[in-house]
Amino acid sequence: MFNEIKTAQVAMLFLGKTQEGRMSHLKLMKLMYLADREAVFRTGLPITWDHPVSMPHGPVLSMTLDLMNGNVSSPPGGWEDLISAKENNEISARVAFDARFLTKLSEAEIDVLEFVWGRFGRMGKWEIRDWTHENCPEWEDPDGSSRPITFHTLARSVGFNEDAATELANLVAAGQEIDKLFASL
Repeated sequence: MFNEIKTAQVAMLFLGKTQEGRMSHLKLMKLMYLADREAVFRTGLPITWDHPVSMPHGPVLSMTLDLMNGNVSSPPGGWEDLISAKENNEISARVAFDARFLTKLSEAEIDVLEFVWGRFGRMGKWEIRDWTHENCPEWEDPDGSSRPITFHTLARSVGFNEDAATELANLVAAGQEIDKLFASL
């Protein structure tokens, strides 16, 4: 259910908020993670459907990190068409921001992104990193490695009760199984 094109559009919106169209990859990652987290809080579902993991600098979206690091190829209209390769630990937009690029994002998702930018956009990369360490209980120090953050754990961390978190986690797992089925065809 991971949608690279939608994920690139999320990055594009955040990069478009800066005067230069670029920011540190650490800050962009935290903004994107916090957007998925806020979407789960509001709707029970993430925006990117990426796989969150705990890493030494806090929670990250693993497939998005691979895209930022240039470790995977991109389909037409995907990450590489909109976002530059990481250079000097910064990510840049390849094209000037235009709201017409946001074809895969719903109004509710754009509202989440605007909220996250309003809350965290002025923070520096280390400040936002520290904030996630202190305020995202789903993050656990992985001792120099990485650890998956289950959807159940994320749902519980944003306030869902045990039954609701289990139901949402089962919904996400079913969607991931469907993805695997289609990927094998």
